[in-house]
Amino acid sequence: MTAVHEEIMTSEEFEELARLAGRVSEGIRLELVEGRLGAKGVADGDHGRILQWLIRMFILARPELFLTVEQGLKVDAYRKGRARPDGTLADADAFVGQGEWADPAPVLMVVEVTSRDSDTEQRDRREIAYAATGIPVYLLIDREFGEITVFSRPSSARYQRRVTVSIGDSVELPDPVGLTLDTEPIKAWV
Repeated sequence: MTAVHEEIMTSEEFEELARLAGRVSEGIRLELVEGRLGAKGVADGDHGRILQWLIRMFILARPELFLTVEQGLKVDAYRKGRARPDGTLADADAFVGQGEWADPAPVLMVVEVTSRDSDTEQRDRREIAYAATGIPVYLLIDREFGEITVFSRPSSARYQRRVTVSIGDSVELPDPVGLTLDTEPIKAWV
């Protein structure tokens, strides 16, 4: 017997709710992934510093790209899901004119840095929405476990390749990113 999945709200209703939540509290960012409504709290300073470091690394190594922080993306095959990854790597002009919830087609990589909250398992360590959307690379910086995982080769529901290293080691971000990161500096912020 299969459970019937009912849509809790339309994407338009969700977008309006997310706008209202942002006005009520600057500390909450809403997401709708796989039919589930979730909240993403404001990150701590170390979380933000890791993203700053990544932005700098990409500016130096791939200046034609930009790592945008918290860009809203439409993340499921039917464009009903909405996620706000910590970082979204794409051409510098990829999101111009798209509004709050952008088409993920130009995205080369998404980045999630785990937070110090009880919802990080559900929110940050799940790659299904990004893989199903076809985003080529997903970089997970897991501060709790001291690991960095690179997911690549997306299929309909999962990434076919997964490489995990300890924070501090070098990690290869495969094409279309095509970059090797020495993650030693991240050790100061975990």
